[in-house]
Amino acid sequence: MCTNIVYEWLKTLQLPQYAESFVDNGYDDLEVCKQIGDPDLDAIGVAVPHHRRRIHEAVRRLKEADERAAGLYFTLE
Repeated sequence: MCTNIVYEWLKTLQLPQYAESFVDNGYDDLEVCKQIGDPDLDAIGVAVPHHRRRIHEAVRRLKEADERAAGLYFTLE
């Protein structure tokens, strides 16, 4: 079994059984996972509706965390 950030993320969602399929389909980091949609979940093999909802909600939280962090960046002149 692979041990990486996607595996750890899925483990926190109580969905580690999908980790190998995520990685096999190119979802090997969270930046890529932020782009997941329904066709991707179909390809990965996530068919259980509440698993899909859990993943969609987690992706939404990842995107929101990025938006909050974007406000923290500044430049020095």
